[in-house]
Amino acid sequence: MPIKVKLLSPEHAARWDAFVRACPQATFFHLSAWQEIVRTVFRHRTYFLFAERDGHIIAVLPLAEVKSRLFGHALTSLPFCVYGGIAAAADAGEEALALLEAEADSLARQLGVQHLEYRNLQARHADWPRQELYVTFRKAILPEPEANMLAIPRKQRAMVRKGIKNELVSHIDPNVDRFFALYADNVLRHGTPALPKKFFQRLKEAFGDDCEVLTVTDPGGRTLSSVLSFYFRDEVLPYYAGDDLAARELAANDFKYWELMRRACERGCKVFDYGRSKIGTGPYSFKKNWGFEPQPLSYEYRLYKRDSVPQNNPMNPKYRAFIALWKRLPLGVANVIGPHIVRHLG
Repeated sequence: MPIKVKLLSPEHAARWDAFVRACPQATFFHLSAWQEIVRTVFRHRTYFLFAERDGHIIAVLPLAEVKSRLFGHALTSLPFCVYGGIAAAADAGEEALALLEAEADSLARQLGVQHLEYRNLQARHADWPRQELYVTFRKAILPEPEANMLAIPRKQRAMVRKGIKNELVSHIDPNVDRFFALYADNVLRHGTPALPKKFFQRLKEAFGDDCEVLTVTDPGGRTLSSVLSFYFRDEVLPYYAGDDLAARELAANDFKYWELMRRACERGCKVFDYGRSKIGTGPYSFKKNWGFEPQPLSYEYRLYKRDSVPQNNPMNPKYRAFIALWKRLPLGVANVIGPHIVRHLG
């Protein structure tokens, strides 16, 4: 049967998500709800493509256009997501992948973008320019909580036990309020703009129980640390986090991730996805301290109107002055201005 490439519309969403949840190559970031979130929260045009044969979806490619005078013009799979690119069924065949990529290339040229970006987990185009900055960290969750505790390297395990000794408590929050207060303050201290609160609210609304906020307090109820995580199939993905200044002394950050792992184990999860980090940064070292090994991400680029891979990240030296200035802003001002900037970063 011939293969047809189509654009996702509401009547296809249930079929799209059923395919994504069954496809081993697909990730949480391939789910159809991202189309509405990226379009309504960040006001970016989306192009969620799928290949269909004999009425069955056999491959998907979610794309969004990000256009900024400051950061450039791109077609990306997928902004605000660490994984993307094509997810295809085992029997899809190379023709389906080629047709999707040809449609993406045609779309990129029509839009006049500077580059097309695929955030792949595995390499697909060895000859394409790539971003070598990012790795991910994934590790199996053992069946019993105590086995997971013992699998944590000794020094990091001591930090977890310190949090337990300090009688810290974890809570599952019904909303993002406590999380956002910690997150916004945290990113300001690092000199980067915060994503808007409505983004996190929409994540909760769109994904329901598969988007969870875990918050850690001291015995008196003082909020110390929080993480917003995604659940997908048998995996848990801690994705956004924030900590109070007092969290370090009380080992609240360490306790937070242990509690997430413990709860995910009891929920029946098999994989803990610690997510993306930049090589050589503090989060990179923190995750290695937990016994996770870095796995390179294959961020591949097709360049049209530029000569090199874009470096729109805090590691770029040209942003040092901006970061230093941003750290000095009042939190309220940063939270108002930040969303207008960060929507272009993706």
